[in-house]
Amino acid sequence: MQKPTEAKMSQEKTTLEVIAPTVEDAVQKGLAQLNLPQDAVDVEVLDAGSRGLFGLGSRQARIRLTIKSVPADAVYTKATAQKREARPVPAAETKPPVESRPVADAQPAAEAQPAEVEEDETLRVSREVVTELLEKMEVRAKVTAGYRPPEDESNEPVVLVNIEGNDLSILIGRRSETLNALQYISSLIICKRLDRWIPLMIDVQGYRARRERQLRQIARRMADQAIHTGRRQVLEPMPANERRLIHLELRDDPNVATESVGEEPNRKVTIYMKK
Repeated sequence: MQKPTEAKMSQEKTTLEVIAPTVEDAVQKGLAQLNLPQDAVDVEVLDAGSRGLFGLGSRQARIRLTIKSVPADAVYTKATAQKREARPVPAAETKPPVESRPVADAQPAAEAQPAEVEEDETLRVSREVVTELLEKMEVRAKVTAGYRPPEDESNEPVVLVNIEGNDLSILIGRRSETLNALQYISSLIICKRLDRWIPLMIDVQGYRARRERQLRQIARRMADQAIHTGRRQVLEPMPANERRLIHLELRDDPNVATESVGEEPNRKVTIYMKK
């Protein structure tokens, strides 16, 4: 049995079958091909489609548009138009000019309404993916997305997804392991949907920001100890993103240097005096 193409026309039944990612997309696509308004067709959903699980195993929607019948007295044929054009046009009667007067109760023109600004596609997809994951985890929370300036001017802005709600410590975990795992999985799905890589950070009720301030303070304190004692200072094991913060905080310090040692998941940052 031959599968339907993306769009096919049946002239006998004046129908059009369309395949698109969503039912709405398919309807708009079909109306554009028919050059008709939506009230001029009947829409039959053959397959509503499916987004799958996080975009995997998705199925496109399939619809059939049927052009509604037009009453015979409403048909305006080319021949009729030509006959009307052939009729002589009577000369217009000459009427005395009418004096124009201002209208007393004229209504003011309606003010133009500002157009709604569409949400950035990257932010929308990031927010939707994280929301879907939380729903799968049965976690109720509010998800927002925005941009955070990059730490290096040469890099692009970081997409920051913030999760707000009650008792969300389950999303953080020991040493941020759960939060980092959520961020990693979300990043994979977002990049697949956008078909490109984006820098992503997921935060839970400002935890990342508080932890970042804490790590910067630790870095400065341990750098001072390394200078005063002359001994190498070894920090506790940290995930890669936290170790990077330590390196960035001290990279311009003229007195100390940093180095990561050990193997995951026990890799650590050491701080020592420059020679």
